[in-house]
Amino acid sequence: MRFLAALPLALFFGTLAVSCESDVPDGTRRIAVIPKGTTHEYWKAVHAGAERAARELGVEILWKGPLKEDDRTAQIQVVEDFIVRGVDGIVLMPLDEKALVAPAKDAASRGIPVVVADSDLAWEGRVSFVATDNKRGGRMGAETLAGLLGGKGKVVMLRYLEGSASTAAREAGFLEAIATHPGIEVISSNQYTGATVEGAYQTSENVLNSFPEIDGIFCPNESAAFGMLRALEDSGRVDQVAFVGFDSSEKLLEGLAAQKIDALVLQDPVKMGELAVRALVEHLDGARVAARIDTGVVVASPANLDSPEIQSLLAPDLSILSE
Repeated sequence: MRFLAALPLALFFGTLAVSCESDVPDGTRRIAVIPKGTTHEYWKAVHAGAERAARELGVEILWKGPLKEDDRTAQIQVVEDFIVRGVDGIVLMPLDEKALVAPAKDAASRGIPVVVADSDLAWEGRVSFVATDNKRGGRMGAETLAGLLGGKGKVVMLRYLEGSASTAAREAGFLEAIATHPGIEVISSNQYTGATVEGAYQTSENVLNSFPEIDGIFCPNESAAFGMLRALEDSGRVDQVAFVGFDSSEKLLEGLAAQKIDALVLQDPVKMGELAVRALVEHLDGARVAARIDTGVVVASPANLDSPEIQSLLAPDLSILSE
């Protein structure tokens, strides 16, 4: 399983989203950037940031990831393929904090440095970890929801996917902060949505049917938030609950503008992609790189929706990907 050179590449190219290598001068550094998935809007923004840094620094980005954010085997295969191809460095956004350790170690042992981004990896050999302070983001979600409820009510927190370190930190941060509000009761916090919007919709529908007394909801990522939004709309309960999500997309932005969503905790995926590539190139140049780079987190609401800062996060400029 480790070495894929013997496998027909077409066998797994069909299951992955691949960016074609452009014509670049000989000797140009090639940086593999491996996201958790490629279908959610979030990853397009990460890609745009990585590409922007690459063009400014004169390196080539090779962007490839699994289509589904629960396909650990496919992501491991992508890492191993890039190792065989002898890239100069890897930016890895691991689907699982443990399952991706072995291929990351394999890369490092072959002289290919690895920057971990977005979601942590249980491995000290990385060059740097570039990500949102996800626990803080979860706490911000909890404080926002508590404020919307006036400190009283019954709330639900959906979970995303087992093994996802970033969302697990958000969930932990939310539960820690909401517990400081004695008037708020968490009536469900053990339901996982999985990696797809359809899975999130089904889970949300089940939770809404099981707990008709819900006053507030927190969802820890884009797909979970969109699945819940759809379920609330279909059940006619949009105006009956306070709803805080995490991350953005066109549909979530529409929901926020229509006040179907009360708030979104926002990362800066463009900055994340950019800073991760910059950190790796600086390391390749012999510079000392910070072990932890925080890319920031803010809360968007209908009240600050039109501010330039919030607009840049809700609707990032992706035009570089089509140039």
